[in-house]
Amino acid sequence: MYGAERQQRLAQRTRRDGRIDVAAAAAEYDVAPETIRRDLAALERQGLVRRVYGGAIPVERLDFEPGVSQRDRTNAAEKERIARAALEAVPERGTVLLDAGTTTARLAGLLPAERELSVVTNSLPVATALAPRGNYRVHMLGGRIRGTTLAAVESWALDVLRGLTVDVGFFGTNGFSAERGCTTPDPAESAVKAAMVAACRRRVLLADHSKYGDDQFSRFAELDAVDVVITDSGLDAAAQEELGGAAGEVVLA
Repeated sequence: MYGAERQQRLAQRTRRDGRIDVAAAAAEYDVAPETIRRDLAALERQGLVRRVYGGAIPVERLDFEPGVSQRDRTNAAEKERIARAALEAVPERGTVLLDAGTTTARLAGLLPAERELSVVTNSLPVATALAPRGNYRVHMLGGRIRGTTLAAVESWALDVLRGLTVDVGFFGTNGFSAERGCTTPDPAESAVKAAMVAACRRRVLLADHSKYGDDQFSRFAELDAVDVVITDSGLDAAAQEELGGAAGEVVLA
């Protein structure tokens, strides 16, 4: 077995079981414990696991949200493909909404310079990336800034969103599933996301495959409220079938 293949299986096992034990994994794959430790170190650098004594646990099950820089490193190649696929849904002109998130931030960086767009966002990184563009009108939602996600939340953002109608919205999520919809750990951020969904005529969800089935505390949208789900080809066949029955359109990047 190649090292990359073993690491993929270790990541899947850790996510499924909630932890991985070095000794047990070494025996299962017939390699030295040092080999498994190196594999887990590589997965930790990718932001997929956190090493603990004797093994590792998945980042998703830690009792805190990873910060923006750590989340941006997780499944970075998949997020880049998803962001590029999302360009097909960006209008030539009009209004778009970019939710806070590492994949939506990647989309912001890819937006064509010649478009004439009004952009609404609650994301500091997105606003910073787009504000210097002369033909983009950037509207930053106000409110309390969550240090973990660099997103504006609470009443100032909610009050403005109630009066908006946006052509297309692009949303990130911490978890999504056919059963539980789109979820995030923080209720304040969830409330703003729900208001963003309500403000948009067309909604596009950007979420890599690792988030499927990782249901979080607070739901901000059912999947049938989403017009397009853009994920990546790492989503297995069973999940694709479930997702296809719940969402309007599914695109695999």
